[in-house]
Amino acid sequence: MREIDERGLKICVVAGIPPLNLLVLNFVKVLAPIVDKLVLITGNYPERDVFSPKIKLVNIRNDGQEQSIFVKIPRFVSLQSKIVYHLAKNMSRARAVIFFLEGGTSLLPMLAARLAGKKTIIVATYSSSQIAKQLHEGSKQEVFLVTVTSILERLNYGLASRIVVYSPILVRQFGLEKHRHKISIAHEHFLNFDKFKIRKTLDQRDTLVGYIGRLSQEKGILNLMEAVPKVVETREQTTFLVGGDGPLRPRVEEYVNRSNDKVKYVGWIPHEELPEYLNRLRLLVLPSYTEGLPNIMLEAMACGTPVLATPVGAIPDIIKDGQTGFIMENNSPECVAENIVRAMSHPDLGQIAHNARALVEKEFTYDAAVEHYREILDSLKQKT
Repeated sequence: MREIDERGLKICVVAGIPPLNLLVLNFVKVLAPIVDKLVLITGNYPERDVFSPKIKLVNIRNDGQEQSIFVKIPRFVSLQSKIVYHLAKNMSRARAVIFFLEGGTSLLPMLAARLAGKKTIIVATYSSSQIAKQLHEGSKQEVFLVTVTSILERLNYGLASRIVVYSPILVRQFGLEKHRHKISIAHEHFLNFDKFKIRKTLDQRDTLVGYIGRLSQEKGILNLMEAVPKVVETREQTTFLVGGDGPLRPRVEEYVNRSNDKVKYVGWIPHEELPEYLNRLRLLVLPSYTEGLPNIMLEAMACGTPVLATPVGAIPDIIKDGQTGFIMENNSPECVAENIVRAMSHPDLGQIAHNARALVEKEFTYDAAVEHYREILDSLKQKT
């Protein structure tokens, strides 16, 4: 761990454990010009991504992905207790504690921060109760887990000094209407447009449809797999590429093995290789049940790759059907297949790709993201 000076503006950030490292890195990069010291409490975060001496990294070990509720609950409480311990050691002179990449369930660390008199910010990137419902729908655990996560969310949001969401749409989706007085709209997303750029125009690309992301239930990846044969029935020349990893990888591989070479699975794609893959795709499909603001969507748009997505999270703010991408009504396999065919057959696909690139170039710059968070931290000087 790096020791840092105790003077100046200090912020503690508690990021999801285990984290999505790229999103955490981007968030820290956005905060870095604003703060004098930043303590990042997370897990399995690479030391090489600590890019400044003003950052102190505290990694908490969190092994195991057991499905049994009798194991999950004690492990969850243990993890929360470890976060509280490290917060207590590091937040004495912090102006605020920010909870990032967390679905509103970090009650013990929230209580610790508030009892210490700290301002607290929740960056609400997803809803834990919604994900619990998707992951456990129809199981004996569903009612219990959804109820518990809903209670934790309500308590956490009530205790927060400020809540940050990516879009006004998420205020309703996450059930935050009663907290409108302390909600800010901001995001930490920014793109390197020298890296994420159009290398191949659409007419230079094969009829390749892609999915790149976590292979998990809430992402709707199995719905896409079931849609593949329905698409091929109509557009025989269409092929598919899947990149990513996650708990559903064995089931995805089963679909791939039955696809008669129509689907290629390439595993996890390193971030530095994403522009190459995105420039091979004619369409990126995001059939998610729930989202915040998916970074892969923005990166695809920057690469001139049209995106077809469900209208969840902040996606409808960015994708306007037939203008900057395509929206499908739901993520049933039938609907996914119909909309893939619709998008791939669209006569103005090149113009849509151009519009999408222009939008992200305007809205997702580093300076804009920094300014949003500078305003949020400044607002804590006046608000309790």
